[in-house]
Amino acid sequence: MWIFGRKGESGFSSSSTAEEVTHGVDGSRLTAIVTGATSGIGAETARVLALRGVHVVMAVRNIESGKQVRETILTETPTAKVDVMELDLSSQASVRDFATKYCSSGLPLHILINNAGVLAPHFTLSEEKIELHFATNHLGHFLLTNLLLETMKITSFEQKVEGRIVNVSSTGHRFVNKGTFSDQINDESSYSHIHAYGLSKLANILHANELARLLKEEGINITVNSLHPGFIVTEIFRNFGIFKVLCNAILRHLVKDVSQGAATTCYLALNPKVKGVTGEYFSDNNLVKPSSKAMDPMLGKELWEFSLSLTTTK
Repeated sequence: MWIFGRKGESGFSSSSTAEEVTHGVDGSRLTAIVTGATSGIGAETARVLALRGVHVVMAVRNIESGKQVRETILTETPTAKVDVMELDLSSQASVRDFATKYCSSGLPLHILINNAGVLAPHFTLSEEKIELHFATNHLGHFLLTNLLLETMKITSFEQKVEGRIVNVSSTGHRFVNKGTFSDQINDESSYSHIHAYGLSKLANILHANELARLLKEEGINITVNSLHPGFIVTEIFRNFGIFKVLCNAILRHLVKDVSQGAATTCYLALNPKVKGVTGEYFSDNNLVKPSSKAMDPMLGKELWEFSLSLTTTK
């Protein structure tokens, strides 16, 4: 269990689980998309949302793994509503295909959880020749959110409910303290997977903040927040075999388990205490301050324009 279990203003702490922070919530009228829901905190998020009655659409790269998670959820909760759809966030074509299929399905969209992420040890480019961390962790979610936003706006307006967008970031965003996105993402000569990951996680926060600002200006009833889930040894470390083994063996009493790691995501997605809160950063189910770069509105606007330029079809 996480060594720091002191409760914050929310009444929850780092040791609170996803089930605890959503206890008593009725999500039976809600529909949510969860990216990267085949393992780790994504799978746990899908399970707990389904447990609370939410119609969960698992947006996953591996359909077979997604179906296995779905069966596990249905075994526990036979009445759960869970669908599996293919989505590879490193491919903008896949993102567009997913969004087209979802928007034409007629389903509403109340909650979008941008959870999926990669941590790769070597410099790799996406289909669009963009560094893989930035392409997957940020750009894929940026494009997905933009393509689904109209559906969320319609759902919020017609059903008179608050929409919620949740970006899963990381304390790794603090690893970035200089430069801009445009001059860093594809620089193979100075590549560091830790820095590249941190840069993508910084982008997750700035994306949430800028989108929250834009929606607030429009008077749209959709909140956008970001979070650090805590340190959890999940499948994101699949390319770091020895590190994963060491973490499991040595740090198992110092890191969160998956149920605790998914808690802040589920808290932001469902808990009524977060109603109306937007453009904020959370950790351990409580409001915290990110790095100064993550709170820079000019950097957020710069990232928004840069991201648009990389996702707009010619």
